[in-house]
Amino acid sequence: SIPFFAVYISVLLGNGTLLYLIKDDHNLHEPMYYFLAMLAGTDLMVTLTTMPTVMGVLWMNHREMSHGACFLQAYFIHSLSIVESGVLLAMAYDRFIAIRTPLRYNSILTNSRVMKVGLGVLMRGFLSLVPPIVPLYWFPYCRSHVLSHAFCLHQDVMKLACADITFNRVYPVILVALTFFLDALIILFSYILILKT
Repeated sequence: SIPFFAVYISVLLGNGTLLYLIKDDHNLHEPMYYFLAMLAGTDLMVTLTTMPTVMGVLWMNHREMSHGACFLQAYFIHSLSIVESGVLLAMAYDRFIAIRTPLRYNSILTNSRVMKVGLGVLMRGFLSLVPPIVPLYWFPYCRSHVLSHAFCLHQDVMKLACADITFNRVYPVILVALTFFLDALIILFSYILILKT
């Protein structure tokens, strides 16, 4: 448990310090740092969502969780992963604008536009996971209630359901293809254009 606890504390301190510095230093109130703050906040939330459960298992052998808490944890873990992918895409866009059109950078990435991009990233992450997570609450569970991880993941929970889980199998595959794969392609393409510039 000591290595996990050390990582947990370092993530909390590192991301907390970064968020504090960006908030406190007015020289860092620029789009790139806002996106960096979103990335740090996302990383902090993922850690706060998963590590207490892991530490509970390692320190107190606490191996039980209510259905509601499990579904909520799965929702946040997966939503925050999509948010993180979106923030990385926004950061790539920020660098693309800064390098391709440096003289128009401040007029293109205004504070209101950065807020809209950030809100869009959050909405995409948190709304896109509602369809597969909500049905988990109503599925009957007649198989073993033992998960293969110390925290709840959608793919583990749905395997325990005694119901038709076709939608819950297909939707995440489509979602991953439309978010992570597409985001990665756009980021790669933007960096190719940056290198070309």
